[in-house]
Amino acid sequence: MSKNPFGNMGNLIKQAQAVQERLGKIQEEVAAKTVEASAGGGMVTVTANGAMQITKVTIDPEVFQANDREMLQDLLVAASNEALRKAKALMAEEVKSLTGGLGIPGLSNLF
Repeated sequence: MSKNPFGNMGNLIKQAQAVQERLGKIQEEVAAKTVEASAGGGMVTVTANGAMQITKVTIDPEVFQANDREMLQDLLVAASNEALRKAKALMAEEVKSLTGGLGIPGLSNLF
């Protein structure tokens, strides 16, 4: 009896579909989580969710009293970038749990 060289193909497709479904669930779960980052010693705080969306910005009233628009812009950029970095790390950690820490090409680089 000759072995079918594609015998395991069906099994691989099922496994890939299961991973894809789990990844979708992970993305939904992480999208509901939030991370927070501050800049300027807490003068600006930005909250982002796991879907990489900024959901909240808090600015200390003292920033407005300083009347320094450039400083406020810099603080917003810094806090936003840090919040998004944390959100990306959160997603990467969840994906790592799915892949068991394996570096799967195309999947590991997404986050």
